[in-house]
Amino acid sequence: MPFRTINKSVQVLKKTLCSSSVLFLASFSHAEITDQKFKKTDEQLFQACLDDIRKTPDFSRIEGATFELHRPFQADLTVLDFLNYQPEFKKEPWDYHASLVDPERVTAGINLKHELYPTLSKIEQQYGIKKSDVLAVWGIESNYGQSLGKKNVLTSLSTLSCFGRRQQFFRKEFSSALLIVQNGDLDADDMNGSWAGAFGQTQFMPSTYLHLAQDFDGDGKKDVVNSREDALASTANFLKNSGYKSDEAWGYEVKPPLNFNAKSDRKNKKDIKFWRDNDFKLVNGSPLPDGIDKLALLMPSGPRGPAFLIGKNFDTFYSYNASESYALAIAHLSNLINKESLYVHFNTPWPTDDPGITRLQNKDIQKALISLGYDIGEVDGLIGSKTRIAIKKFQTTHNLNSDGRAGKKLYDYFDEKGYFNFNNSMLNQDSNSTHTESKTEPQKMLGGKTIIFVLILFISFLSLFIFKIYKVRNKL
Repeated sequence: MPFRTINKSVQVLKKTLCSSSVLFLASFSHAEITDQKFKKTDEQLFQACLDDIRKTPDFSRIEGATFELHRPFQADLTVLDFLNYQPEFKKEPWDYHASLVDPERVTAGINLKHELYPTLSKIEQQYGIKKSDVLAVWGIESNYGQSLGKKNVLTSLSTLSCFGRRQQFFRKEFSSALLIVQNGDLDADDMNGSWAGAFGQTQFMPSTYLHLAQDFDGDGKKDVVNSREDALASTANFLKNSGYKSDEAWGYEVKPPLNFNAKSDRKNKKDIKFWRDNDFKLVNGSPLPDGIDKLALLMPSGPRGPAFLIGKNFDTFYSYNASESYALAIAHLSNLINKESLYVHFNTPWPTDDPGITRLQNKDIQKALISLGYDIGEVDGLIGSKTRIAIKKFQTTHNLNSDGRAGKKLYDYFDEKGYFNFNNSMLNQDSNSTHTESKTEPQKMLGGKTIIFVLILFISFLSLFIFKIYKVRNKL
């Protein structure tokens, strides 16, 4: 091809590439502007909503200065993801209990029982709530004050007051949160908690705080965030107001008769005589003791798993968080703390050949997944959606049952393959999985538009380089 023809081709290519770059940059900028426009619209809607709700009766007790001082500048729309989240993954009761009631949490509870014995004794005397029951709620709710939540309560509740479902409910909680700050019990900086607005060492909603929070340490403030005494006394006051009976146990693990035909029904309480007449006994074979007049049958995993007869105090645990598994975790943890036993299993095993694992074992799996190149986020011992996705990918790669679950079988598989040897540089035994993940993650980080833009720039510079060589050769 003559040099003149090449020169024209290069010029055409140069113009085409430059035009493409300009068009790409224009489209990229337009996307940014569009995003900014949507964000600005959200902010305008948010601020207009705050102006409107400020005038409603729910906020009549909130001073104008308080509202304006703590008025969020920007909504936290991530809370809507939690509000609308519909879990596809069903957690079996044996997984739920294995992660909540493990030797680590029991040991911490026993140590705190001795450390705080004088305070817990005073609380038990004043409110009538057993020491171990108060400790168990504390342990399940925030791991004894170690996990209070990171969301700004005022921002979360104001966002939920203006966007999504149940706005009226969250508006009352938002006004209650502002009233707490206005009263001086808590600083706004202390108001961090869950996405739904629960905060403090035992996770009170703001309206619950206003009704039931206690100043047990006598400093003039009901500080459930920074004061253990206030938090534990407030929890005891909650249970007392929920109908807790000081002279009763929460219930018992039992052994139903083989031919007894009944379903699990927490609300269907019957006299203890009914259960005795139907030959119900404690799981060790002893007769049912006196002490609880009315009991209901709870079988969280069906007739082949652990069974319990539960009374009124179990219902008070349930009122803290409307979940039978949650209430049973509090009840079981309380028993273990009281007995100072680290045997965390029920007497009747769960009906599964793949039991749940502890938080420490979950952490081992998470660390191994990270060393294999999987993106699971923070190592926290909690099997969330990112960890389940990573587990499912791993299982698929290794021809395992791809259910995304971290159970005993998966833990044993990791152990047998040596995946818990975290110093084994990316675990070469699993090179296929490692290489696949390590190659795909950077692509996610860069994004499609950025990659295209870099390629265009590279081709442009390469074309200009060829053009320079051509000019030098033409002069020669």
